[in-house]
Amino acid sequence: MTAYAGIDVAKDTLQIALYPQSNSFCTTNTSEGIHQLIQWLSDNRVEQVLVEATGGYERLSVKLLAKARFKVMRINPLRARQFALAMGKQAKTDSIDAQMLAMFAHALRKKEFVVADEARDKLTELVNQRDAFVQQRDDNRRRIQQAQEPEVQQAYRELNAKIQEMIKAADRRIAAQTRQVDGALVDRLQAIKGIGAVSISSLFCYLPELGDLSRGQVAALAGVAPYNNDSGTKRGNRHIYGGRAKLRRAMYMSTLVMVRYNEDFKNRYAQLRARGKCAKVALTACMRVLLVRLNAMVRDGAPWREGAI
Repeated sequence: MTAYAGIDVAKDTLQIALYPQSNSFCTTNTSEGIHQLIQWLSDNRVEQVLVEATGGYERLSVKLLAKARFKVMRINPLRARQFALAMGKQAKTDSIDAQMLAMFAHALRKKEFVVADEARDKLTELVNQRDAFVQQRDDNRRRIQQAQEPEVQQAYRELNAKIQEMIKAADRRIAAQTRQVDGALVDRLQAIKGIGAVSISSLFCYLPELGDLSRGQVAALAGVAPYNNDSGTKRGNRHIYGGRAKLRRAMYMSTLVMVRYNEDFKNRYAQLRARGKCAKVALTACMRVLLVRLNAMVRDGAPWREGAI
């Protein structure tokens, strides 16, 4: 019988449950423990593994399981909790969470799976490091404004100068690693006015499915798809929801540039504003068009075309 596995990830341990079988297993969240897990999953003929994102503690297990050719899915913890509540499970323990994830894996069946890609994994780690540097730099800028003592302000300025050097070094490493992932696509994306190095690396890290999605799927993954809010005769306003926040943030910044300097997007944005749409709604609509066009460009292996949609 084919089994589905759910893994509840903690900093030090992995709790595993199977469905429809009732088998369970617990191991350490280390390379040695995950190799034991791989053997146990193979012995139990597991077809699909579901893991919830836990702030990075799941990365090693996802990477090694994907390399071992298991079908691995990673989901938002909110979805996992909502599924458990829908199944009537109010209690929350590691064992219960693993059991619910296994049942959820069975309910999801075949969806998008994590693919082992060491070059992209390295790029993602570099991009996350750069994000942390930028966050620390911006936090220090606010602290400089709040500080009263000159020596405190000077210490923050000296620290930010060092952080800025580290950001520039990170940019160089990211640029080189991005080309390791797909140098030809980098050249095509760089030709688009408004798409810079940060946006390109974010697309590679946070939207590896680019080119393999439908229009609706790419918008939903980025969290820019408007969802209906209707019931009976009521027709509520549509709102965007969910999606990948880091991807959306990068695309938002690109769209801000494009509605200023790209004639096609500048006109599109102006038309939406003229129809009474507020600025953020108009920007979100432009962002959705940008992602759809980038997806089509990669899918077709074609260069960027102005006014394609």
